[in-house]
Amino acid sequence: MNIITSEPKVIWNSKTILGEGTLWVPSHNSIYFVDIKKKKILILNIKNNKKRIIKVDKEIGFLAHIKKDIFILGLQSELRIINLKNNKTIRSIPIEKDKPLNRINDGKIDPKGRLWFGTMDNLERNIKNGSLYCLDKKLNIHKVDTKYCITNGPAFIDADNFLHTDSRSKIIYKIKINKKYKIVKKSKFLKFSKKDGSPDGMTIDSKKNVWICHFGGACISVYNSKGKKIHKIDLNAKNITNCTFGGLNNNQIFVSTALKGMNKSEIKKYKFSGSLFKIKTNVKGIQSKPFKI
Repeated sequence: MNIITSEPKVIWNSKTILGEGTLWVPSHNSIYFVDIKKKKILILNIKNNKKRIIKVDKEIGFLAHIKKDIFILGLQSELRIINLKNNKTIRSIPIEKDKPLNRINDGKIDPKGRLWFGTMDNLERNIKNGSLYCLDKKLNIHKVDTKYCITNGPAFIDADNFLHTDSRSKIIYKIKINKKYKIVKKSKFLKFSKKDGSPDGMTIDSKKNVWICHFGGACISVYNSKGKKIHKIDLNAKNITNCTFGGLNNNQIFVSTALKGMNKSEIKKYKFSGSLFKIKTNVKGIQSKPFKI
């Protein structure tokens, strides 16, 4: 099948320093994303075009939906279950108390309704201080993998197989786990070259193709399940950070980007850096699950 995509359209010139964590919530008709460095959650209702920004007290890597206005936030040193309507914290789960310089980065819900998330050194030193975790429906935390510089991804092939990235080493791994959250197989799915930038957030469509954001590479590339490149989308933004399927028919892609680390001439060249984009396509995404408690 040939993938067809529309010209990427800026739907919010949000000027995010480090936009991340795109999340489509069908019941809200809304795309959610975050600005890690500005400690903000940004919400755009695509039906009425209403925008809303919620400030949080810590750097935020992602948010995941539970039900109604209840979300789980991936914050610096903490997972927080919160009602975003009244800002009431329902539960706080500390993460990596022994690593105060780490923060949570990317996180996604798997087909079983479990939350997977990674940590990284917040100063972005070249040290492998990051780990990959899974939070199960009983709110137990499982440490699944270690020795990452910058964790990104995860994208789920099915309940036991997923892709996960170390952006610093430019490698996307394919990981298989067993019932006890132990890795039974881990292999390299892809390695980016220097000119590609770094693999960042990604998502998998209903045909098992993976859509990968290029940080520093100004594009999204699509690979089939064998790791063969089948499509590419260029964007007028340098650092492409995260993408998810959404929209009323689940055939639109929402894309976050980042201004982080860019100089004036780069901002002039890629003038929509830091914006939220929308792309229409002829494939559908997999409907993302809420977190199961």
